[in-house]
Amino acid sequence: MTRVMVVDDHPMWRQAVARDLSEAGYDVVAAVGEGGQAVRLAPAVRPELVVLDLQLPDLSGVEVIGALVAWSAAVRVLVLSASGEHQDVLDAVKAGAAGYLVKSAAREEFLDAVARTVDGDAVFTPGLAALVLGEYRRLAHAPAQQEAPQLTERETEILRLVAKGLSYKQIAERLVLSHRTVQNHVWNTLSKLQLHNRVELVRYAIEQGLDD
Repeated sequence: MTRVMVVDDHPMWRQAVARDLSEAGYDVVAAVGEGGQAVRLAPAVRPELVVLDLQLPDLSGVEVIGALVAWSAAVRVLVLSASGEHQDVLDAVKAGAAGYLVKSAAREEFLDAVARTVDGDAVFTPGLAALVLGEYRRLAHAPAQQEAPQLTERETEILRLVAKGLSYKQIAERLVLSHRTVQNHVWNTLSKLQLHNRVELVRYAIEQGLDD
């Protein structure tokens, strides 16, 4: 069971999200209302996924994301926020969030986003993914790159599909591979490139022009 922490300062919303996750088979190890409490508790309960609201009474959601990613590069943070402001989305992703969903999402959409985030996909409310990719393209004009680590032909092929926004399941179907094989190739690529998550991987791929 995937260990999940819920962070939201609204008690009824926090309880509802925790209940939905528990009913879907996730192990909700903590449900807290403050960012500082989440950061302090994380090393003890060791969540694999954090469902995080951006508007918190003490720390900002962006500060919490940064602290959690600093604690463990393996933790995935899915933002669940009432805000769909573009700057909020970009700030969250730059801090290390793996995905961003607005609270108007249906329960089924939320649980699908959770499952895909656990699988390593970068999940965004429709319309926001294009925003993030556009920002990465805008930033992908660094004048000189260090010599890139050598990737295998298969790793490069999968990286190109990741850059085009395909999910791991879609990549597996296109290349006639198992979902696990695709994940293993991605993990190997992340290790070679010294990156932490799929969001960083997409940015790298765009910088290398692999989204053409």
